[in-house]
Amino acid sequence: MKQRVIAIAIFWLFLAIRAPRFFEAGNLRDIAVANAPDLIVAIGMTLVIVAGEIDVSVGSQFAVASVVAGTLAKFGAPLPLVALLTAVAGGLLGAVNGIVVAALGVPSIVATLAAMAFWRESLRWYTQGAWVQGLPPTFQWMGFSQRTGEIAILALTAILFAVFLWSMRRLQAGRAVYAVGSQRESARLAGIPVQWISFGVFVLAGALTGIGALLDSVRFSQIQSNSGTGLELKAISAVVIGGASITGGKGTLWGTLLGAAVLAAIAPSLTFLGVNAFWEKAIQGAIILSAVAFEKVSARAR
Repeated sequence: MKQRVIAIAIFWLFLAIRAPRFFEAGNLRDIAVANAPDLIVAIGMTLVIVAGEIDVSVGSQFAVASVVAGTLAKFGAPLPLVALLTAVAGGLLGAVNGIVVAALGVPSIVATLAAMAFWRESLRWYTQGAWVQGLPPTFQWMGFSQRTGEIAILALTAILFAVFLWSMRRLQAGRAVYAVGSQRESARLAGIPVQWISFGVFVLAGALTGIGALLDSVRFSQIQSNSGTGLELKAISAVVIGGASITGGKGTLWGTLLGAAVLAAIAPSLTFLGVNAFWEKAIQGAIILSAVAFEKVSARAR
């Protein structure tokens, strides 16, 4: 972890020297607000990966939840009800993954890859590619001014982060997630309900994806039906860059926050450095490959 922190510090130092305007308060605020929903999704992905699973369907879940939120708001549902039902919708999508993986024993990469395609194509058929428009003024920025809405998004994200940070450290269920990811059979013999833990992390990841989708949707006057494209790569990258083991049993939310901050800075930093923005995805892929390779080399050395 120390090596990753040093590497990330060098990255920030390079930016401070080559593009000092990147660190202007307004730019940092815009980056934080735009990427707060992604961090919420990455929190759920941390739970899944620490439990020894993977979920590549979060981008599709994000799109479905965004359309659900916009449709409910359009038909006049109050915002608290929209928030609750959007989180429930995300949780239900996650529960489908959890049932297929935990109950049927299908490998999570296969199950969630199929779910990714199914939810995305089902949404495309349902919306015919149309965006959700005609949203009420009380939906955008949660009915506040833009500045107050931005503060609300950051505050809600911080609260969720703090709750799950505390839960993973202090609650027995949080420690059980680490146990299942570290040694599944030993956890089962110790009396931990392994299948329920696996099911639960997918449900929580789905619910958090729904909340992230809602906080992303309130930033706009209309909602894209193809939102969340590539979000799965970004969420997984944030978790792995933060020091989590892709095979499970290791990872922290502080590390995920650090990884999310690095990924959030890539696109804006390319703009400030005068580099073509098309390199963003390539850099993300290179970072996650480097992080996984570093983990493997470190494991062999130990």
